[in-house]
Amino acid sequence: MKRGDLVTIAMQGDFGKPRPALVLQSDVFSNIHETVSVALLSSNLIQAPIFRLNVTPDDRNGLTKECQIQIDKIMSIRKEKIGKVIGTLDDTILVRVNRALALWLGLA
Repeated sequence: MKRGDLVTIAMQGDFGKPRPALVLQSDVFSNIHETVSVALLSSNLIQAPIFRLNVTPDDRNGLTKECQIQIDKIMSIRKEKIGKVIGTLDDTILVRVNRALALWLGLA
């Protein structure tokens, strides 16, 4: 599992159903930390292009329907709550993710 991978996760509470998530955390910390920072994906599409980034399914990302990366739904979860890697995002989308994260977190 590395930054840019799409994984399945199972959370409790409001986001409890199994869903895809984007690994945001730097690969530097993969082997030394017990949690992984991710952004949830949703197939419930809304008009919010600054912090909800559309992703179209393709062979590389492994998605089955149009989704949005929810930059406003970032969380760190324990590694054991993470399922398999279903795909990976291309560099073009990751650049958009980086820009949206910088804006959302007030770093830009």
